[in-house]
Amino acid sequence: MQSAVAQRVGGGVFGCGAAPCRPVAASRGALQVVNGWGRLPKIGGGRKWEHLEVNQNGKVERLKLHVKKGDFVQVIAGKDKGKTGTITKVVPKLGMVFVEGVNIKTKNMAPRAENEKGQQKQLEFPIDHSNVQHYSKEKQVRSRVGYKFNAEGKKVRYLIKTGEEV
Repeated sequence: MQSAVAQRVGGGVFGCGAAPCRPVAASRGALQVVNGWGRLPKIGGGRKWEHLEVNQNGKVERLKLHVKKGDFVQVIAGKDKGKTGTITKVVPKLGMVFVEGVNIKTKNMAPRAENEKGQQKQLEFPIDHSNVQHYSKEKQVRSRVGYKFNAEGKKVRYLIKTGEEV
């Protein structure tokens, strides 16, 4: 027995029965299935192939990150382990960060105009925020971040090992 949504769409649960595959809009309990395609339901905002967690309002859950744009960090895991750099961009929906000079890959760019040639570009790609840790330039040591109130009563972040403010 098919559900009412599947019967209206024509075919199986995700719209791929006798009829050709096409977008499906349905809801399943707490998760909002939006514009699924084929047998894969699409969850959350973004592109077809992104399956992101959503909150009660149907908006994408953003991860709480321990780093911010402009922080000086050291990579603690992966192929670029040990490299240091400044965070240039933060993507809280995915929990990823772009670090200056880290995770550089070569991308082959196709020509866009008739008289233009194709080219290879060196681009920075994101890494997971859990693979970076704050780094002190003065003491040459990495550290976790703590919170304290300064003399003016403002809450500030500081490096636990060195005591310097971030």
